[in-house]
Amino acid sequence: MIDDSRAKRNVAVLVAAQALLGAQMPMIFVIGGLAGGMLSPIICLATLPITFIVFSSMTTAPWLSPLMQRRGRRFGFVLGAAAGALGALIAAYGLYVGSFAILLLGSFFTGIYMSAQGFYRFAAADTASDSFKPKAISYVLAGGLISALIGPQLNKLVQDALVVPFLGTYLAVAGINLVGMSLFFFLDLPKGTRGQPQVLHAIPPRTRGQLLRDPRIVVAIVCGMVSYALMNLVMTSTPLAVVGCGFTKNNANDIVSAHVIAMYLPSFFTGHLIARFGVTKIVGAGLVILGLAGMVALSGVTLGNFFGALVLLGIGWNFGFIGATTMLAGSHNTAERGVVQGLNDTIVFGMVTVASLASGGLMNCAGGSAVQGWNMVNMAMIPLLVLAGGALIWLIFSARRPLA
Repeated sequence: MIDDSRAKRNVAVLVAAQALLGAQMPMIFVIGGLAGGMLSPIICLATLPITFIVFSSMTTAPWLSPLMQRRGRRFGFVLGAAAGALGALIAAYGLYVGSFAILLLGSFFTGIYMSAQGFYRFAAADTASDSFKPKAISYVLAGGLISALIGPQLNKLVQDALVVPFLGTYLAVAGINLVGMSLFFFLDLPKGTRGQPQVLHAIPPRTRGQLLRDPRIVVAIVCGMVSYALMNLVMTSTPLAVVGCGFTKNNANDIVSAHVIAMYLPSFFTGHLIARFGVTKIVGAGLVILGLAGMVALSGVTLGNFFGALVLLGIGWNFGFIGATTMLAGSHNTAERGVVQGLNDTIVFGMVTVASLASGGLMNCAGGSAVQGWNMVNMAMIPLLVLAGGALIWLIFSARRPLA
């Protein structure tokens, strides 16, 4: 019988980190576009603070993943939390002096934290057996359920607590990072490869070109990219759409809270569903649910429509992203881990960067009203869903094709 006690301990620590440190992301995503709209000289660029976070995450992944391979996950996670605290303090100063450029600089440092958080799910799999691996990944992401409860509710208390709007949010985020980084000292993970003798592998690691010719890796990256990009595209515009349609900032906090709960609540059983039905079916179900989210959003702009669309968006992201992560984790060996995971997050967050930038442009500049902009955001989901669905169907049929 395989002993997963070490893996379960690490999962418990990573769940706590996802819950506490992860609370900053819904807080920042709720107020990022609103703060940007307050300071930006061009309203179409209101979501640029969120775009900078995602862009930074994309550009951080290629060096952070190999760094953790050499120095260990703990080093990378502490570094990420420190960058998150620094970024929040810089952004707070930008709000205080009314500088959009300084707000963007702070957002860039926040992106380093976001990149590090993205590797929590991979760290959960590092010491897990093959049978426990999908469950470990889903349990860690389930920690986001607690962050969904903490983040938006805390944001309600602090977003207008000071004279400068949203300044309290960024100061609270800095505190979350400084407290939360202590959790990582309880991890029991490999220390990294620095100073260790080189081990000869029976099968040498593949080059990036060879990795990108592996159908399973390519489809995992495409489906993860689309799931995350569509979630970001719609969620980034949601506070702007909610306020633009006559509702309050607290309504926006509640809708984002429901969305983040829906992102992580299914994680308690997503791993079991993958083990029972197979990863391709769960990824496919996620893409279908994302499509349903867009249909609900396009059918009206009542609070019920916003809540329904964002809940479905969260569930679709969960199935699609956890499924894609599980597919990717089973498609490479240990020697390829740093390259594959860094490559994956670079591509995924590259598309998410485009999506977050497009979100503000579509929402504020693609129509004459908030309703028209919101409809354009949701219609933009269609081509990406077609891309991911086509890739998944291709993988299924190529797997069934007999060898020559």
